Amino acid sequence: MSFRFLVRVLATLLLALAAAELCLALRTPLPWMIGPLLAVSLASIAGAPTASFTPLRNAGQWTIGTALGLYFTPQVVALVAGVWWAIALAIAWALLLGWGFGRWLHGLHARRMPHVPARSMRATTYFAGAIGGASEMTLLSESAGARTDLVAAAHSLRLVVVTIAIPFAMQWSGLHGLEINPPMVREVNAAGLLLLALATGVGGLAMRALGRTNPWFMGPLVVAMGFTIAGQSLSAVPTWMSNAAQLVIAVSLGVRFSREFLHTAPRWLGSVALGTAAMLVLCAGAAWLLAWATDLHPATMILATSPGGIAEMSITAKVLQLGVPVVTAFQVCRLVAVLLLVGPMYRWIYGRK
Repeated sequence: MSFRFLVRVLATLLLALAAAELCLALRTPLPWMIGPLLAVSLASIAGAPTASFTPLRNAGQWTIGTALGLYFTPQVVALVAGVWWAIALAIAWALLLGWGFGRWLHGLHARRMPHVPARSMRATTYFAGAIGGASEMTLLSESAGARTDLVAAAHSLRLVVVTIAIPFAMQWSGLHGLEINPPMVREVNAAGLLLLALATGVGGLAMRALGRTNPWFMGPLVVAMGFTIAGQSLSAVPTWMSNAAQLVIAVSLGVRFSREFLHTAPRWLGSVALGTAAMLVLCAGAAWLLAWATDLHPATMILATSPGGIAEMSITAKVLQLGVPVVTAFQVCRLVAVLLLVGPMYRWIYGRK
């Protein structure tokens, strides 16, 4: 790790901080995430030497996972368990929607990219359409012979579009401050916070040792959930830590873009953006149906079923107070199911071809 790299990281963080302060002044939704995400993405595309420090991103996921785990009181767990069938329907919907998106991308681009072999193109469009994590889908697509650059670009763009569009839509519609199950712990206790940090840190290390996806989010989330379900009120997570976590997560997303990003298959990126907008509309319709069936608020179900990332949608629910435990449970279950099923589905659907 060179001195030049550290300077780039520091400059990127200062840019992100300035963008967050501007969004605070403008009263935009999720200022600590949307401001840094937009600023760093645009700077990266413009050719600025932006950089993200992986340990900082891990610390951000660690903080957010811990904060979300504190929402899972026994009453909340009972509520989530009562809608298990809705979670199963949401998983099936996500798998179907991702497959349909991939088929649409294949129909648009298979003939426009004759230089890509047919098998590679099928794998590329399938994994680009799947509603899963960018890094995980890219790794799975590589083993299937896909164009990993196109898969990674599709997921990065989809995540940015969803992360920006949904919070603004929620704020403009007035759907915020509707939390039905506020967290049990609201006061910060220094000793309790230290113990919570140590325990959740062990959880993150354990998840990483087991090779699980998103270990620094999932490990702390599970450990913090365990404390909360057991009735152990150690401490709340300070607001400044949550804000800093949002900032470093946004930076890690923004630096994925580069000057070459817009010049790599512009039609591909355009169709991904258009398809993402269509998926948002379709998911909103599915969310209203699930809200009607479960008696949960439509705004909560929109976040729970949206084609965004688990950390980003959970942060949105936390900041806007829109049913954090339900959103987190839906997103976590979908992430696990997609990771387990999307690969076998590909082999089952296309293996014989």
